[in-house]
Amino acid sequence: MPTSLRWRVPLALAVILVACWFAFPLDKRINLGLDLQGGMHLILRVDTSKTPNLSPGVDVTGVALEIIRNRVDQFGVREPVIQRQGTEHILVQLPGVTDRERALKLIGRTALLEFKLVSDDSRLLNQALDGTVPDGYVLAEDDAGASYLLEQEDSLTGGILADAWVAAGPMGLPEVNFRLTRDGARAFGRLTGANINRRLAIVLDGVVQSAPVIQSRITDQGQITGQFTREEAGDLAVVLRAGALPAPIVVEEERTVGPTLGRDSIQAGLRASALGGLLVVLFMVGYYRLAGLISVIGLALNMLFILGGLGYFGATLTMPGIAGMILTLGMAVDGNILIYERMREELRANKPLSLAVAAGYQKAASAIIDSNITTLVAALFLYWFGTGPIRGFATTLSIGILASFFTVLFVSRVIFDILLGPGRLKTLRMMQLIGQTKFDFIGKRWMCWSLSLLAILLSLGAFLWRGDARYGIDFTGGTLQEYRFSQPVEAEDLRASLRKVGLGNAIIQNFGAPTEWLIRTPAADEAQTIEVTNRTREAIYADFARLNPEQVRIERVGPTVGKILQQKAALAILWSLVGIMLYVAVRFRHFDFGLAGLVALAHDVILPVGALCVIRGDIDLTIVAALLTIAGYSINDTIVIYDRVRENMRLNRRMPLAQIINLSVNETLSRTILTSSTALIVVLALYLVGGEVLRSFSFVLMVGFLSGIYSTVYIATALVVSWRKMFKPA
Repeated sequence: MPTSLRWRVPLALAVILVACWFAFPLDKRINLGLDLQGGMHLILRVDTSKTPNLSPGVDVTGVALEIIRNRVDQFGVREPVIQRQGTEHILVQLPGVTDRERALKLIGRTALLEFKLVSDDSRLLNQALDGTVPDGYVLAEDDAGASYLLEQEDSLTGGILADAWVAAGPMGLPEVNFRLTRDGARAFGRLTGANINRRLAIVLDGVVQSAPVIQSRITDQGQITGQFTREEAGDLAVVLRAGALPAPIVVEEERTVGPTLGRDSIQAGLRASALGGLLVVLFMVGYYRLAGLISVIGLALNMLFILGGLGYFGATLTMPGIAGMILTLGMAVDGNILIYERMREELRANKPLSLAVAAGYQKAASAIIDSNITTLVAALFLYWFGTGPIRGFATTLSIGILASFFTVLFVSRVIFDILLGPGRLKTLRMMQLIGQTKFDFIGKRWMCWSLSLLAILLSLGAFLWRGDARYGIDFTGGTLQEYRFSQPVEAEDLRASLRKVGLGNAIIQNFGAPTEWLIRTPAADEAQTIEVTNRTREAIYADFARLNPEQVRIERVGPTVGKILQQKAALAILWSLVGIMLYVAVRFRHFDFGLAGLVALAHDVILPVGALCVIRGDIDLTIVAALLTIAGYSINDTIVIYDRVRENMRLNRRMPLAQIINLSVNETLSRTILTSSTALIVVLALYLVGGEVLRSFSFVLMVGFLSGIYSTVYIATALVVSWRKMFKPA
């Protein structure tokens, strides 16, 4: 074995084994996102302006987080995610939870338990009922509407409880028993011992649960009775054991996915992956023969390394994450094609095969590294500003980019070196559909710029024409419900059903199949949103019972969160473009290269947005992920041409820049067409079989990739020529 392989082969094998260790078994190592397995994603805001019975200086959000964690743990959710976000927000993810109302009540309930003496003075009660509550008292009601005047002095809170559990009451109905702490027993004993024959109200979140007469001094335990179901009593016991929240909780963002939709998403993702992978494999093996087979081995390892990376970091695989895996295939193929086309050039110059292979890797390495770093920049900004499944996409894309570095530049080179051993590989046959061309690309730049300007104006016009309707609920706030029926439903029948419950103005939209519908309502506070979703479900389940309606998804974003997400999305796009521009400018040592690349990227971001507005698609976080992917992918082609321009400028110092750029574009034209074709094949697979959730995402990618092919030649490189002519020193 050659000396160079003695350490590279063991290293490659070691990395493969480590990846297998962290990837398998998949069901144990890979965490599925809520969009794939069903569950709830919540962003909670702790209203720190309304802290009940809490000392100054206490970290209210921190206390709330621990109490919510205790409640969720006792609720029995498998592998929940509970994290603090900023000073007032808490992220809660509950995989597999389908009863959203019960979960929301369990998590968001303040559960402030109080024991207060009931005033027996009917005169004071009447005064309070007339609107004047005496000092030192509070007016409260029970679930039946009966009023109680409660004394504030000597009241106790649920902090005296040591435990709570469900038991059967005298009539067999469930009740909640509680046991007191040592200090609580003493305080409760003093209160009850001094007030025998008086009523003691048990108050939960301001509502009187019961008001029994104190028969004797109580020092150990008691009961909370009411019209509870067994489940309600169990949940009450959970929140009492976990303790009261220190402040009210507001649900600012909710995304609930039913298990049926999760299974469908997995199947759609697998279909898209299989189709995209199969098409890429057939193309690479058919076009590049043995070299294509080597790239296929690299692609398989690339997928393995992505799974291993997800397992190692404990990351979550989401539906956009599956899309990221598929796109990574296209990017890895991009690097392989760049190397193989370089090899072809070297073989055309009659170099020996071993030297041609070495030169192919050496000359393609800088372009591969530069193009992948720029895509990584976009992915990092997307992760920084993204949330939920979008972070899953950024994570998968980032791991995939790093994996493609290793498979393209290291693993495939090891395989080639093994095959180039004594007598193993003597020739390397490849198809060639595109020969050497001599098009005058730069000469057509003014006509193309006019077309680009027209396309940009039309895109901006479509963007403005749609108004606020161009944004999804991620950015505007509101509630989105998805319902699925066993048979097609007419829009008018659905609207008539909603009109009966006062929701005739809701926006309804067919979602792919005629059996699936989206219902959108404007942003509202939590109570109004819950009421709207309940009324919608009741109306649909009643009017379409014969069609087996199923509520498969709920997304709710508060107006404040919507504005924050909109600002974050704009910043993610802006900083990604600036970061890419600065990297290109520094890497190629010319600011005009970076600035021209930035203009091309802006062109490639604007046109897909305009196309999406034309087809009345919604701009949401998933679309932002697509736009940043376009930016990263588009700059790949630009960097390859810039890299060839830099090389030709060294070889042809006296040749005019316009001729050098024309030469460089023609030399890399076959690579541009081939890599763009494979990328479009992958995205087309996403569009056709990736499911309705990814339909707009893949549409935007297709438009952006096509725009990127064009802008690389007629904007990113052509602008450099014109600028240098305009600002050339006299």
